[in-house]
Amino acid sequence: MMDNTFMKMALSEAEKAAVAGEIPVGAVLVKDGQVIARGHNLTMEKDTMLAHAELLVIEEALQTLSVRRLTGCSLYVTLEPCPMCAGAILLSRPDRVYFGAYDANAGACGGKHDVLCSSGIEVYGGIMEAECSSLLQRFFAKLRTNF
Repeated sequence: MMDNTFMKMALSEAEKAAVAGEIPVGAVLVKDGQVIARGHNLTMEKDTMLAHAELLVIEEALQTLSVRRLTGCSLYVTLEPCPMCAGAILLSRPDRVYFGAYDANAGACGGKHDVLCSSGIEVYGGIMEAECSSLLQRFFAKLRTNF
C-alpha cells in the first residue's frame, strides 16, 4: 500500500486555498523523501491565472534547489494538472507526478488531454481521489449556494 503522506500534505494545502476562497488545489514537491516546496492556488490573491499551485511549487523548488530541472523529484497535486501546468511539469522534468482528482474538463495528464504522454515522466492518478474530489465538490457547492 502506498504511503499517502505527501498527498495528505497537498490536501492540507488545498484546504488552505478553500478557506481563502481560492479553488482548492494544493501541491507538494519532494526530493529524496524531503519536502522542497508546498503551496496552493493563489489566483485570486495574486490576481493572475498563472498562480496555480503547481506553477508556484515548481518555481519555488527550482529556486530552492538552484537547478533548471527537477530530476529526482516527485510532484503531488490534488487535482489533475491543466494544460498550462502540465507544460510547466514537462519543462521542469520531475521524475513522477501523483495527482488526486481527475479533471474531466481540463485535465492534461491522461484525462481530457495527455501532455505528458511519451515524456518519460511517470504519472499516477487517483491518489486519495475521494478526499480530493470531495473537497472540490464541497467548495463548488458552497459557491453555488452563495449566488
